[in-house]
Amino acid sequence: MIDACSLEKTPLLTVADALQHIRASITAISDMETVRLENALGRVLATAIYSPINIPQQRNAAMDGYAFTSSDVSANQPFALTVSGTSWAGKPFSGELQAGQCVRIFTGAVLPDEADSVIMQEQVQCNGQQVHFSANCKIRQNVRAVGEDVAIGGLLCAATKKLSAVDLALLASAGIAEVSVFRKVRIAIVSTGDELIPLRQALASGQIYDSNRYLLMALLADPCYQVTDLGVLIDDKALISDSFTKSALQHDVLISTGGASVGEADYVKQILIECGEVNFWKLAIKPGKPLTFGKLGGCYFFGLPGNPVSAQVTFQQLVRPALQQLSGTMPTQPLRLTATCTSTLKKSAGRQEFQRGILTQTDSGELIVSSAGQQGSNILSALSLANCYIVLPSDNTGVAVGDTVIVEPFSSF
Repeated sequence: MIDACSLEKTPLLTVADALQHIRASITAISDMETVRLENALGRVLATAIYSPINIPQQRNAAMDGYAFTSSDVSANQPFALTVSGTSWAGKPFSGELQAGQCVRIFTGAVLPDEADSVIMQEQVQCNGQQVHFSANCKIRQNVRAVGEDVAIGGLLCAATKKLSAVDLALLASAGIAEVSVFRKVRIAIVSTGDELIPLRQALASGQIYDSNRYLLMALLADPCYQVTDLGVLIDDKALISDSFTKSALQHDVLISTGGASVGEADYVKQILIECGEVNFWKLAIKPGKPLTFGKLGGCYFFGLPGNPVSAQVTFQQLVRPALQQLSGTMPTQPLRLTATCTSTLKKSAGRQEFQRGILTQTDSGELIVSSAGQQGSNILSALSLANCYIVLPSDNTGVAVGDTVIVEPFSSF
């Protein structure tokens, strides 16, 4: 088996080098907007947020039970106290705790000023208003201190953080109703090719349905992105050039699929040279070698391969980190693990490969991976079955059953 890299006159750019080129070229968006907290999930914070209050603001009980003053009791001795009232969550005990007294208290309820201990209700015996505590009750326990979670002025969320559901809860707990975030990245996607037709039309000879735009729209389903679907363009250089240059004026990023190779109807690189600039073209990656990265004016351009598996691999490995950087956050490194391969995998040296695999775990906790099926860059069915990539370095020449390999699990979607 001969790898396509062996036919190249000069060595192809590695994935790692391509990512460095992209990182050096991308300037993050600095424009900001204010959004309500309920609309901030997945957005990137433009400024750090500090707590205007202590969280919690008052000492409160960590569980349901009885609150008392530890100075009233002797350590390691059973004792009894009289219930003088109740402290409810949102409705504190309003009296003053006297010697020999305790307060019935519920989780989250404010402690009386005099109390410093809470014993859970399951550890006591009640006889009317008398509560009997055993000798092994631990004092000065189950009390949440003022500012225990976050002290006033403490950092809640740092700038450039992509807000998660828990972040929203944390901000809400501090009374934060609005946040300043970077504006959305404006992205246009387009497919090129005479053979592509939209859904709901019958296929003629030589035609295929365009799947790549559906793939990209799903991969770009992120609150940080505003995506415009430009549809399908036929293989007409003037038409493609006009569409690209006009779209570049209105978007931060343009992503095309198809037309990035070396065929007579592959115009993407030519258009980028004539109307913009090419940073790199063709990578030592499989699938996805004919990938183009450059700029059209102020718009970043990614020309992805037309084969759908190649489009997904190159998007995930190269475009996604670029978009994360552009949106103002730090690109996330993909999780990679080692697993034992249970399939024979064919590969020739020259390109880093992302073969599609099925990752499972044995009862003993060992990770094992098998091939998801045919590895052609047009085989969407195997990609649909897969839940990971089997990442094979460029110098790898094949995998035998029992070999250890690197796997990159897919996310949920």
